[in-house]
Amino acid sequence: MTKQDKAFMQEAINLSIHNMETNAGGPFGAVVVKDGKIIGRGNNQVTSTNDPTAHAEVVAIRDACKNLNSFQLEGCILYTSCEPCPMCLGAIYWARPERIYYACTKEDAAAIEFDDAFIYTEMNAAIPNRKIPTIQIAREEALVAFKMWKEKVDKTEY
Repeated sequence: MTKQDKAFMQEAINLSIHNMETNAGGPFGAVVVKDGKIIGRGNNQVTSTNDPTAHAEVVAIRDACKNLNSFQLEGCILYTSCEPCPMCLGAIYWARPERIYYACTKEDAAAIEFDDAFIYTEMNAAIPNRKIPTIQIAREEALVAFKMWKEKVDKTEY
């Protein structure tokens, strides 16, 4: 880890600490860096915005993508104060940054009651065995849009 990496991680940590001081959400912060500059910042805003997807990493990705005018984070690095949860990890992979640095572990988060183990278990469970009933309906009708996508010649792929 370089001096610059430490500085960017400290900024993510500072966001998490500021979040605790302002009571905006959980103790998490993240920054997205490109070419040595922070282009996206995020702090956990779940409780202050009533948005369960407003985790620090997702907020930082949204900010960075807006600033880049792009839906991908090519050539970017994400620094996050904690190992990403399953939702954030999915968002990170869709955004495709070059690298992720994290400070606290998922075990550290579990120790303060941010435990994602149940989500990992649910992801591996067969659909009929999941805790939230998950029922397929209207597949044929929904496949119309998929067929249109497959045949669309002017689509922006991602």
